[in-house]
Amino acid sequence: MIKIFRLKNIISIKDFERQDIEYILDEAAKLEDIAKSREFSDELKGKILGLMFFEPSTRTRISFETAMKRLNGQCIGFTSSGSSSVSKGESIADTAKMFEGYSDALVIRHELEGVSKFISDVVNVPVINAGDGAGQHPTQTLLDLYTIKKEIGQIDNLKIALVGDLKFGRTVHSLSNALCLFDNVKIYMVSPPELKMPQEILIDLDNTNVEYEEADKIEDIIDDVDVLYITRIQKERFGDIDDYLKIKGAYVVNKKMLEGKDLIVMHPLPRVDEIDTDVDNTKYNKYFTQAANAVPVRMAILKTVIKNNPK
Repeated sequence: MIKIFRLKNIISIKDFERQDIEYILDEAAKLEDIAKSREFSDELKGKILGLMFFEPSTRTRISFETAMKRLNGQCIGFTSSGSSSVSKGESIADTAKMFEGYSDALVIRHELEGVSKFISDVVNVPVINAGDGAGQHPTQTLLDLYTIKKEIGQIDNLKIALVGDLKFGRTVHSLSNALCLFDNVKIYMVSPPELKMPQEILIDLDNTNVEYEEADKIEDIIDDVDVLYITRIQKERFGDIDDYLKIKGAYVVNKKMLEGKDLIVMHPLPRVDEIDTDVDNTKYNKYFTQAANAVPVRMAILKTVIKNNPK
């Protein structure tokens, strides 16, 4: 069957069908040699990507910029609200319309859920959600799935543990929704009581064949999983610093815990103290590989949405 990609915008992983995910993963595999060899392709020569990052970002922003440049395109944009005219009172809609006039696609990072969707409704160029508050982070999920498939060989029939901040963690929200599209997957959700997976995500899972189980301790599930996906406790999502300090460091994975296990350890980064550095030089560490995979995956995303939707 010939795979196609149906979407103009990448706002939520819930908009995807399995064939859309597989299309991007296949394209990323084709582009990986270019990314790893530090070479360039002319796929997007003459195209301009608008980066609208209202919220701080390191890996997501830089990997999008790298991906565009590897395709011989160029980038414009800003890295915080303070460096845009929004700080002068300009509306987000007006800023987006201005960027539409300069760019062939827009990448949006914002601290509020729903901003990427709002912008996609007011511009005619493709919009890519690079993370919206505690909502979704679909391009991170695509590189997560690419990493799992490369390292394990499949996504079907796996047991995956999501550990840490499941309440505010947009990466685990998107990943949970994506795993609904695969067969015979079981998700273990390990978090403090204050940071459990939101009910709406659990309802989504209940409406699929995905099995899930909630747990309090990593030790309760670690012998059963193929993937240990760790997330940090996000200080910036707490209104009261005391609430954060009560659960900071609730989960720490170290080399001793992993010895003898048949699994990989992933993390969307940045990490704080939830993965000990003694894991870095072990076979379990796939979080730096995961970060590197952002470039071919985002190359695939940009190539697909820009070429499918010429300005």
